[in-house]
Amino acid sequence: MAIKPLGDRVLVEPKKESEEKIGMLYVPDTAKEKPQEGKVIEVGQGKYEDGKLVSLEVKVGDTVLYGKYSGTEIKHGGHEYLIVRESDILAVIK
Repeated sequence: MAIKPLGDRVLVEPKKESEEKIGMLYVPDTAKEKPQEGKVIEVGQGKYEDGKLVSLEVKVGDTVLYGKYSGTEIKHGGHEYLIVRESDILAVIK
């Protein structure tokens, strides 16, 4: 992986959306909800609190839920990713 998040940031690959159909009509991309679930691809080193490095709770391979409007969308190597702060991650799905 050529992308390494810094600090308390996490690189997430959003879950792929399936094509939605209502009757005989396909729902256009502009009308679909953005996914709020994804897989953690890479994590930063953590954040400093009181001069000590605190590592992140999430780890590579976790499936997470994040806020609807969280993070920054990027494209790299033909894939779409999202870089979010660990505090924007709401839960880990087990």
